Amino acid sequence: MSKRLTYPLRMNSNLAVRALGALAHDSRLAIFRLLVVAGPEGMPAGEIAQQLGMAPSSLSFHLKDLSQAELVKPRQDGRFVIYTANFDAMTDLIGFLTENCCAGASCSAGDVPNVCGSKE
Repeated sequence: MSKRLTYPLRMNSNLAVRALGALAHDSRLAIFRLLVVAGPEGMPAGEIAQQLGMAPSSLSFHLKDLSQAELVKPRQDGRFVIYTANFDAMTDLIGFLTENCCAGASCSAGDVPNVCGSKE
């Protein structure tokens, strides 16, 4: 049984690999992106399956992986399970990936080639 992550936290390489691994599949990435758009209200599993044209059993498999990486959070609402994106985890991951961007200085995407010494 895998150890569950707890957010918010200080992201490290191992945690980032787990989160990125969970997103490294077309279906899981599509599910996560859909839940990000849905916002904090989330979305019931049936609606996710319908919007993505995915079989319920396949959706369940992918939601389990995303939940184990704590990128999505399930909650019971009557007889429905509502899934929401874990925005704290997403923010931690983005922060980890960009932590040393531009040698720690504030920068925009246009600055990256100049700071990183990219040759054109």
